[in-house]
Amino acid sequence: MRIKAKVKKDITIVKFMAKHIMLSRTEALKKKKKPNYITSIIATVNDEIVFEASTSQSLSKNPYIKFKFKGGNKGETIIITWKDLQGNKKIGKAKLK
Repeated sequence: MRIKAKVKKDITIVKFMAKHIMLSRTEALKKKKKPNYITSIIATVNDEIVFEASTSQSLSKNPYIKFKFKGGNKGETIIITWKDLQGNKKIGKAKLK
């Protein structure tokens, strides 16, 4: 997972790419595999949720996501966690710059 997070004035801008195959049900049937795509994404700073999304198979392979939130200080750590349909979990961390 690649994460970039910058603080400008009182707003933190976060950009990240979740590396995942994002195999929709239709594609899975064609490839004779089980569907597997990211179902939820949560971002926290200092144990406070700053972004939460419930996603579906409509996201592209290796989805790129950008969001903003008010607050955050340089040097703090943002933790982004995603879970997929098969129960896999990935955690990424980055310092706010």
